[in-house]
Amino acid sequence: MTQTADRPADEVREVDLAISGMTCASCSARIEKKLGRLDGVDAVVNLATEKATVRWTGPLTVADIVATVQRTGYGAEVLGDAPAADADAATAAADATTADGASTDAPASPAPDAGAAVERAVAPAARHQVSRQDDLRRRAEVAALLTVPVVVLAMVPGLHFTASPWVQLVLATPVVAWAGWPFHRAAALNARHGASTMDTLVSLGVLAAYLSSLVVVVTGRAGGMDGDGAHVWFETATVVTTFLLVGRWMEARATDRTRDALRGLLDLGAKDVAVLRTDTASGATVEERVPVDRLGVGDRFVVRPGEKVATDGVVRDGRSAVDASLVTGESVPVDVAPGAEVTGGTVNTTGRLVVEATRVGAETTLAGITRMVERAQTSKAPVQRLADRVSAVFVPVVLAVAALTFVGWWLGSGDPARALEVAISVLVIACPCALGLATPTALLVGTGRGARMGILIKGAEVLEDTRRIDTVVLDKTGTVTSGEMTLVDVATAGRLPKDQALRAAAAVEQGSEHPVARAVVAAARSRALGVPEASDFEALPGAGARARIKGTEVVVGRADLFDEVPREIATPAAEGTCVWVGWDGRARASLTVADTVRRSSGRAVRALDESGLVCYLLTGDHDRAALTVARDVGIPVGRVVADVRPEDKHAMVADLQRRGRVVAMVGDGVNDAAALAQADLGIAMGSGTDVAADAADIVLLRSELPAVVDAMDLSRATLRTIRQNLGWAFGYNVAAIPLAVAGVLSPMVAGAAMAASSVLVVTNSLRLRRWTPRG
Repeated sequence: MTQTADRPADEVREVDLAISGMTCASCSARIEKKLGRLDGVDAVVNLATEKATVRWTGPLTVADIVATVQRTGYGAEVLGDAPAADADAATAAADATTADGASTDAPASPAPDAGAAVERAVAPAARHQVSRQDDLRRRAEVAALLTVPVVVLAMVPGLHFTASPWVQLVLATPVVAWAGWPFHRAAALNARHGASTMDTLVSLGVLAAYLSSLVVVVTGRAGGMDGDGAHVWFETATVVTTFLLVGRWMEARATDRTRDALRGLLDLGAKDVAVLRTDTASGATVEERVPVDRLGVGDRFVVRPGEKVATDGVVRDGRSAVDASLVTGESVPVDVAPGAEVTGGTVNTTGRLVVEATRVGAETTLAGITRMVERAQTSKAPVQRLADRVSAVFVPVVLAVAALTFVGWWLGSGDPARALEVAISVLVIACPCALGLATPTALLVGTGRGARMGILIKGAEVLEDTRRIDTVVLDKTGTVTSGEMTLVDVATAGRLPKDQALRAAAAVEQGSEHPVARAVVAAARSRALGVPEASDFEALPGAGARARIKGTEVVVGRADLFDEVPREIATPAAEGTCVWVGWDGRARASLTVADTVRRSSGRAVRALDESGLVCYLLTGDHDRAALTVARDVGIPVGRVVADVRPEDKHAMVADLQRRGRVVAMVGDGVNDAAALAQADLGIAMGSGTDVAADAADIVLLRSELPAVVDAMDLSRATLRTIRQNLGWAFGYNVAAIPLAVAGVLSPMVAGAAMAASSVLVVTNSLRLRRWTPRG
């Protein structure tokens, strides 16, 4: 093994691989086991997505990892970006392995274009899935066409004639040899490496029926339904092959549908963009239509009504409303103006915008969402790891059971043909396909549905956590409330009109960036008040500000900035933060601003209560503000904790956990990151910071508290579907194998039942596509 140049030995590296050739849970478990034996390697292999995510430290290269997969008997192709040296080495390893005769697709060399990074991470697997579907459909159609006359000749009384066994042999041979080749080829490849999978069971069962019948026909001992000769099992070999091919084709189609959400995310992005360039000849600014992957940070581009915003950026010119429903699930368009941030993939509804790109390619919000969804879909829930362990030992056990069944029936009945029939039934019906598909298909559909609703679930283990949660801690600012200050009250002394007081305060506050100042100025503008010009502005840190208006010094800020504060305005009439405005040493009016409660927060808290969850309100604000918000949304006073610092939030979550509570924390700010990480389940609101999102288990792109309820409900629905799938898969095998051993099921019925079980599991998972929020 070689070490990539200039890499620290303890650096954690990661690569995603498209895996081809997997057919059941035994395959994915076997690849994981082989990769796990390499020093410093942690690998997760997902059967439904046909992908592996490998993390490792030490001197290993991507080429080493690819070669390990290929030596195990499967194809491996590098997805997304990989270091150039590793990618080149991986390609060389693939070429070498292919030359040795292993089945593999050549790993792709990562392209340097960052804009196509996410698409490169999905396209190879999608291409393989489509070609696999076409191949399975073609084989299934040919098999069905040839199987029907075989069954008619074998099963319909009165159609037996001397050459019938030979006709059945001619018709059955292409079904077994060509249509069933994927089963036999995979079984042979695994046998070369001393392993057995579902294909081993199918191949052995089909070949046993076909070869034993071939021997009977060639030796001239064949009889018929009414004859005295030995029975032939060509109908068993062909029907089992056909049923399994049809089942696998339907399974591949249904599994491909589970990727619809991820493809939908990719389709959200614009394909081209009108970039503003300076004409070198005339010096004029002109529009140039270019592919979106040629867009760079700092480029300015035009977004017309009805067009998608090409990438993340800041509006530099124009006003409009942007529909973000496709990206965040937010149903109401958001007004944007110069200085407002916009997200790639959102739709401009009314006005013309000029946007400056701030993030492009793989760094955009949409690319990040897609990566997060893919990572979640590749992960495994703890309950699936149990299924994988069962699958790893399941096939060898079934082989042993089938052998014992054959011997037992032969000794017990004295009829080797009947013994063979029963043994074939055991081999065919026991294939653990459904076990391998139970979790990943539900996870694919559930996380994909969430992504389209603005709910990003970071991993399968998160689903298990949502089931155990009994307490929800809500950060107030930016979560229960909007996080934006608004003016809620103006009180004046004497006969000063309220609008005049607000005009004077806004004139001074225009020079300040403080949240209170912005709320005052915004209130004056919303009321269409003519705000006068101010001069000689001076900020008073921690106290307020002063400026001159038409020669008079006007002060805005704390009460202690004034010599006199009249009694009627000394005490704020409303909850919130109060500032006073005045001149000549006397306060003339008080202005109260407050962080407003989101209108949907009360409904969300009631829904959480109905789900049996205990809600706490946590805030750094003072008691009065916290209790007012709690009263508005329906949280009891005893569950309100105010005046807390960031470290106190973390400590409070830890204290609840020590008291036996399983805690979900909902927050949006940097000061929530520690508490989000400490909680059993961290939920970050999309309006918050990257730090909070990184620390959370679920990220909500919508800024409304009902999204928390939707996230919990969807996670639980997905987990419920996984448990239903696993319950069916385990129950099917537990019930079917004894029936097959007892000789109750014929091989044809066994083949149909096995194929149906896999299709049932995938179809059950697809129901999550229609999941809708409560209410």
